[in-house]
Amino acid sequence: MLGRYAISRTGNFRPENLGQNAMAMIGNVCFSMFVFGVLVFTVLAATYEPDDPLFHPSSKITTFLTSNSNATFKSDNTVVKTGEDFMATNETVFGNVINMTDVDNSVVNDFADAAAAKCERNDPIDCKDPEVFHTMMRATIEKFQDIHFYRFGKPVPGSSDSTCDMAWRFRPKEGKSAAFYKDYRRFVINRSENCFLSIVSIGEYHTGKNARKRKKHQKAGLEKKQEKGNDVNSLPIVGEVVNDSLPVVESESSFSHGKYLIYVGGGDKCKSMDHYLWSFLCALGEAQYLNRTLVMDLSICLSSIYTSSKQDEEGKDFRFYFDFEHLKEAGSVLDKEQFWADWERWQKKDGMNQHLVEDYRVTPMKLMDVKDSLIMRKFGSVEPDNYWYRVCEGETESVVQRPWHLVWKSRRLMDIVSAIASKLNWDYDSVHVVRGEKARNKELWPNLDAHTSPDALLSTLRDKVDEGRNLYIATDEPDTSFFDPLKDKYTTHFLDEYKDLWDENSEWYSETTKLNNGVPVEFDGYMRASIDTEVLLGGKKQIETFNDLTSDCKDGINTCNVATN
Repeated sequence: MLGRYAISRTGNFRPENLGQNAMAMIGNVCFSMFVFGVLVFTVLAATYEPDDPLFHPSSKITTFLTSNSNATFKSDNTVVKTGEDFMATNETVFGNVINMTDVDNSVVNDFADAAAAKCERNDPIDCKDPEVFHTMMRATIEKFQDIHFYRFGKPVPGSSDSTCDMAWRFRPKEGKSAAFYKDYRRFVINRSENCFLSIVSIGEYHTGKNARKRKKHQKAGLEKKQEKGNDVNSLPIVGEVVNDSLPVVESESSFSHGKYLIYVGGGDKCKSMDHYLWSFLCALGEAQYLNRTLVMDLSICLSSIYTSSKQDEEGKDFRFYFDFEHLKEAGSVLDKEQFWADWERWQKKDGMNQHLVEDYRVTPMKLMDVKDSLIMRKFGSVEPDNYWYRVCEGETESVVQRPWHLVWKSRRLMDIVSAIASKLNWDYDSVHVVRGEKARNKELWPNLDAHTSPDALLSTLRDKVDEGRNLYIATDEPDTSFFDPLKDKYTTHFLDEYKDLWDENSEWYSETTKLNNGVPVEFDGYMRASIDTEVLLGGKKQIETFNDLTSDCKDGINTCNVATN
């Protein structure tokens, strides 16, 4: 038996079977490697969590921010991303939309409860009358076909007996920004001989100023019930009154019992806005990790790349560019000047101590057990080791998370975006045309000038944008008459067409001047770029220079693949 078994086994290795056996063995090995690879990939995919919403390790972004090379890859100085850019924008996030049926049903209920009243044609319009409210809501939904409504405020008296002001919360139907918008307009209302109400006219954007400010605890006139777990209050509301006053320390006791973190010095000053935000979020993230209040300097230096003087400009207020009201409510921050005034007053009396850290390599984890009231990180004068964001590199990167959700764009600037889009009825297409220095640099962008000429634009846009459409052109071309040939096919619009939204008679001008202690604020290059970008993103169709108009690479010749890595 043993001999037979040995013979039968060796039979498999006869010459005529060797090829067949080799193929089987190779197949088994390959299949095993495939299964192993799938298992490894599955484990990595299940456990991978990006450290920041930018989905890049901070070392890569640090290299980008600090690079001084003369390579064709250039730093992109456009608008930075903020917290709301990383929020989900599917409709379920925003709650239930109010439609015409909801209006009709709500008013039937109102009428059932309302007492019958005699009608006199010449009587003043009663803005509290449910029928008036019903008429105004119907007219609004019928007029603005390209937006979704989420809340209607109760009408209030306007400027005369025949006018009422009403506010509403809305979003564009094809909106990509994770935010609500608020508009309030003045309605002229007519009552006929048979007491039939009709809307004569609806005013322009934000004309119904009496309806702007909603009183505390006042219920909305009409708002559909939200689903459980749907926290719409966590989203920005553009158009609401902004309260970005400085947070106040309640008492000596609350101040002396507080724990604080402050960053002092460093080389981050007057750098680009993306550099500033990357460093600021590191400081904010460390403060959160240590469960401390961040003492921040609201005065920032605006880089020369954004200024009309082409010089770095000190003394710009953080609140010009970002939503400080949201930051102080959702996070824990104090203004530096106010903090030092309180520290001087109470520090010795209450025995408050300070812990000094002068090496960025001292990690936040090593500071967890510090009991002193204030941790001061002091940065030197040697770049790049004196950049704040160095604190969040290395082993800290996986521990301290940058709290992107705390930093939103300025709602004053976003209100200008909303005003421009509203003037276009939120029904427009947009094209981004990069020219300027890049179009003149034939070495890095050999085709850009030709590909963005009026004739080339008309040819490219012919198949992308329907003739007769409103076309918003975001561009760095200073002479907008350059685009005049496009007027034969489209109704073109540019940012400077809306200067009244930031001139000396505007609400933005008034509020920023007040914020700046009575000194008028320049509408600088960063503000322009921020608004231009957001209006561009609001277009139903968006045409980009380096994706749609030209074959050149965004960052110069031979960099197209680099940009996607």
